[in-house]
Amino acid sequence: MKKANFNLKKSLLMLITLTLTVALCACAGDKNNDNEGTSSDVTSQAEPVYGGSVVVGVQQEFDSLDPHLATAAGTKEVLFNIFEGLVKADADGNVVPAVASKYEISDDFLTYTFTLRDGVKFHNGNAVTAEDVKYSLERCAGILDGTPLIKALSVIKEVNIVDQSTVDVVLKQPDTELISYLTAAIIPAGYDEQATAPVGTGPFKFVSYTPQEGLVVEKNEDYYVEGIPYLDEVTFKICSDSDAAMLELKGGTIDVFSHLTSEQANELSTDFNIESNGQNLVQGLFLNNAEAPFDNEDVRKAVNYAISNEEIISFVSGDEGYALGSCMTPGLSDYYEDLSDAYKQDIGKAKELLAKAGYPDGFDMTITVPASYQFHMDTAQIIVEQLKAVGINATIEPIEWSAWLSDVYTDRKFQSTVIGLAGQLAPGYLIARFETNAHNNFINFSDAEFDEVCAKVSTTTDQKVKIENYKRMQEILSEKAASVFIQDPPLLVAINKKLAGYKAYPIYVTDMASLYFTE
Repeated sequence: MKKANFNLKKSLLMLITLTLTVALCACAGDKNNDNEGTSSDVTSQAEPVYGGSVVVGVQQEFDSLDPHLATAAGTKEVLFNIFEGLVKADADGNVVPAVASKYEISDDFLTYTFTLRDGVKFHNGNAVTAEDVKYSLERCAGILDGTPLIKALSVIKEVNIVDQSTVDVVLKQPDTELISYLTAAIIPAGYDEQATAPVGTGPFKFVSYTPQEGLVVEKNEDYYVEGIPYLDEVTFKICSDSDAAMLELKGGTIDVFSHLTSEQANELSTDFNIESNGQNLVQGLFLNNAEAPFDNEDVRKAVNYAISNEEIISFVSGDEGYALGSCMTPGLSDYYEDLSDAYKQDIGKAKELLAKAGYPDGFDMTITVPASYQFHMDTAQIIVEQLKAVGINATIEPIEWSAWLSDVYTDRKFQSTVIGLAGQLAPGYLIARFETNAHNNFINFSDAEFDEVCAKVSTTTDQKVKIENYKRMQEILSEKAASVFIQDPPLLVAINKKLAGYKAYPIYVTDMASLYFTE
């Protein structure tokens, strides 16, 4: 097991700590210019061959093809290939210019000024304009109809077109983390068919989508970054379950498949290249704090003491996961506080707390798990066995992904669930969801001090204070045993040995632009 220190990268921390005007520049729109600073920097493992098609296995149905409405991390990781924001994440965890060629942030963090990149086209052939940028950001921020589609962007007061190459984003209050959320997709102004025929600026264009089967994209010949993508076509094939995916991998009908368990990776290692890296994800046994018996803090603490993170990590992650104790990952090293030892397995302590809470003989509970994720299913199986030692009888309820999204995530009709919460480049992305009134606070956690600290962290521009506040938020989640935070697991990916150029990201991304055949 690792309790380590890996970085989501220095640029994020630099962006947040800057108190003077910042300007970042990437390549201009001319395809002949150097592309340093974009996600096109591919480390060649062999001479690339242009052309060809690949099939990527994905574990869940897409909840929306509209990039501003998509909720599931598994959807966003695919849409990354179709859409881009003013900025985007690169494989090193840096925020780099995309639709914009550069940006500046005012000293007071109230105005973000973007210079649009020349020559960027939508997939329908139209050039990206300042009006498109204004529309996209206003749509996300809720300025158009009063309903923010991306909560973090509701801080935007107005979007002003300075000229056809320059846009000012003016905020209601200072926000040092906003740049990380401006990866939000730029779409054509007034275009309302994203859910059926999405149009973006990314390296691949939408071709077709068949529910329960998959999504097909093709090469964007007008992509502004020279030389990519290499592939002509990519099919993201929805796999009904892990067993079906393994059969297809072995049969050669799937070329790439991620989120493997260590056992699956070992089984495939002879015939596939296996990539492994951290993924800035919090896997946990998430407890519904509004549902008995988990509305009782002592019960939640008892469950924490009953579970061994180390045993789970050893079994499903091959000792390569990072033990966690709250909802922040080691990749955000400046903000991260290691609380993984807060609830070392202690069966006696767990039984004492259960007796104190009125459950001396334990109780029955249900763990709802999306069936397509073998990693989470295996984790749940271990938890079931661990809980038996303290008298808790847990039953696993496998559920389809669409049902998990509606029943668990949206309607909050569950007792407990094993799932992974995917992080982004902003430190607040994972942890701010536990504010009492947050729309994505699906575990119904509520704590007055947490809400107060969360409000402070969102407005301060003092880096020291921001770090202190984020660490206090982690401590509160641990002290109140909001859930059982297990690990940041490794991302294990099986890749056809004829393919090269794969890029590992510290966030939930499947980047197909850099992948190519070697023969």
